[in-house]
Formats: sequence, C-alpha cells, structure tokens
Amino acid sequence: MRSPAHILLPLAAALWLGTTAAAQDPDCAPGGNFDLSKFNLQLPIGSDSNPDSPQTISSSELAGCDGWSDTSYFFTSSSGSLIMKVPGSPSSSGCVTTPNSDHCRTELRETSPGSWDPNSSVNRLKVRLAVKVPGNGGIAIGQILHNLQPNKPVAELYYEPSGDIEIGVAQTTAGGNQIRQPVGHIDVGDIFTFELRYESNALSIALNDGGFQDLDTYDLDAPPCYFKTGNYNQGDAPTEVSFHDISVSH
Repeated sequence: MRSPAHILLPLAAALWLGTTAAAQDPDCAPGGNFDLSKFNLQLPIGSDSNPDSPQTISSSELAGCDGWSDTSYFFTSSSGSLIMKVPGSPSSSGCVTTPNSDHCRTELRETSPGSWDPNSSVNRLKVRLAVKVPGNGGIAIGQILHNLQPNKPVAELYYEPSGDIEIGVAQTTAGGNQIRQPVGHIDVGDIFTFELRYESNALSIALNDGGFQDLDTYDLDAPPCYFKTGNYNQGDAPTEVSFHDISVSH
C-alpha cells in the first residue's frame, strides 16, 4: 500500500473532456445535458404512495430535456451544471432516508450495470464538480458499495466543511469499520475532478488527474459492487453540490 500525503493538487489539472464536454443547456433538465441512462436518482423525500421511504426516479424518467427535475433537490443551474441539494438531516429538516442510514441524500445510483466484478480490468467513476455548500458535517460525494449485504460501502469519498477530502475504506464487507485517510484539499466552490477505480482487485483514487493513490482493501476480497455519486449529506445543515461531468466506465 502507498501512503498518500495530504497535498493540495493543482486545479489546472482539472481540465478534461468528460461525457458532457459540449456546452450545457440551462433550459434543459439534467437528463438533457448528462447521460443518466446508467443511473437512478435517490431523493431525500418520500413519494405520495410511500412517504416514509426515499423516492427513486428511474433513468427513463430522468432522460432528455423534459426529464424529471425539481428545483428543491435536482435541477439545472443558469450555467447548465447539475445541482443536487439536501435540506439537512431527518431531525433538522424532516428529510427521508433509507433504513440503513441516518443521513439524507440526493444521489445517483448506478443501475446499468447494477453490479460489477472488482477483478475486471476497468471499473471507473470520474466526476467533475464543485461543492457549493458543504454544510456542517460534510458530504459523501462518491461511493463504491457492494451487494453482499444491504447497501454496505466499500469506499466513501468525503468532502469536509474545511475543504479537506478524505476517503474511508471498509475493512470487511460487514461494514462499520472504515479506515479514513486524507486525499487532498479543494477550497469550497472550486471546480475539481475525482476518479475512483476498483479494478484488477485494486482500489485507487485520484484528484484533478494528479496521480492515483493506491488504497488498502483489507479483507474485502473483491465483492460485487456498484458506484454512486451525488450529495450524501453527513450533517444537519443544508448542502449543495454542482456537477459538470459524470462518467462511468466498465
């Protein structure tokens, strides 16, 4: 395992061409500017039929300029970026979360494929974003979860209110035993990229294309996984994240 230093990575390295390199249309719903065909959307609110369980929007409902959006949670900004907002925690805002979490989220969950093998040669999530409002507890902006137990994380990438970025890696598939380590620092509001890879049974993270940091996977033993990215609020105050590119490769 290579021990990462706590470094400030150059923002100039953030220039890359993702799936939405063309100009984004502020008059389109997010599904008109981003390829969301591989994701569903999980919201911090319930549906009319099930108010106590997070509402999920399918990829087909998200698709196109007339796709699903909501100015409180998931919408296109005046510049064309994708905004994801969370109002706080269940106790502070009444938002709705899953049975296995204390935190609310507006988050894209990979569904196509819904599961992949970390032993495969390519499993990559690359995102260009800016954290506009980090709240008082930070945000998980990227995740790898596994399917062996309900929604247990392999790795979670955290953006802290200070701008520090850390990654937590579970030691086993049982969860609840993450080891966190620093990745870098990005000032609040600055645009940056991250890329998570879990391929050839090796886990790694890069910020701003500044080189990959190898991460110990302990006793995880390559469980079947899927990616998530979005605004997974870890605190009680409102949070807001602006997305400029989202790309998944297998």
